[in-house]
Amino acid sequence: MKLDILAIGAHPDDVELGCSATLAKEIYSGKKVGILDLTRGELGTRGSAEIRDQEAAAAAKILGVAVRENLAFADGFFVNDKEHQLEVIKMIRKYQPEIVLCNAIDDRHIDHVKGSDLVSDACFLSGLRKIETRVGGKPQKAWRPKHVYHYIQWKNIEPDFVVDVTGYLDKKLEAVKAYGSQFFDAKSKEPISPITSKNFLDSISYRAQDLGRLIGVDAAEGFTVERYVAVDSLDDLM
Repeated sequence: MKLDILAIGAHPDDVELGCSATLAKEIYSGKKVGILDLTRGELGTRGSAEIRDQEAAAAAKILGVAVRENLAFADGFFVNDKEHQLEVIKMIRKYQPEIVLCNAIDDRHIDHVKGSDLVSDACFLSGLRKIETRVGGKPQKAWRPKHVYHYIQWKNIEPDFVVDVTGYLDKKLEAVKAYGSQFFDAKSKEPISPITSKNFLDSISYRAQDLGRLIGVDAAEGFTVERYVAVDSLDDLM
C-alpha cells in the first residue's frame, strides 16, 4: 500500500498531539495517511502497553487512517543506530510516503528528540539503493520521501510554517481523548505526570487557536523543516 503521508511518533499519542488535525484535514481531502509508532509507550506513568495498544487503535479509527503499525522499540531506551534505522527504512520502503511527519527536533522527552533524529536519518538512508532490506522475504526498492517535516510537541518551538486546520480541531481532540489512560481525568487515582493536568489538555486547543490567530484563521498546527520550503508563486502564501 502506497501512502501520501506517513506520520511517525516515538510513542502512541505523539502523532495525535502533534499533527492529527493536519492529518484529519489531509484525509478528508482524499490523501492516504498512515501512522507508525516506534514504541508501545510501556514506560508511561499511567496505563500499560496493552491499554495503549487499544487506545492507539481507537484513535486511528477516529482519524480514519489507512494503516497503523508499531515497531515495538524499547520505550526510553531505543537509539539511533543501524539496527533501528533499518527497521524504520523497511517501513518507509513498504509504504513509500511522499511526506513523512515526525517528532519535534527539540523537546522535554528524550525519546522525542531521538525519534526525530532516527526517522530523519532513516528517510535519507532509505533512498540509498545499496542498502538492502527485505519484508516477507521479498527485496525492497529504495525510496526517499520528498519531504520530512517535524511537528511541535511540549516546547513552544517557533514553527517554520503552519497549516490551517480550521474545522479539524475537534477531530484532533477526539483522537487525543481516545487515550483515556494518559490525560486529564478528575476521577483518576493514578499518579500525576506533566501531561495529566487539565492545563495540558487545554493547551492543545489554546496553542492551535493561538497559531491560528497569528495567521488569521481559527486554528493551526506548526511544523519545522530540514530545508527551505518552496512555493510556485507568491499566490501560494496565505
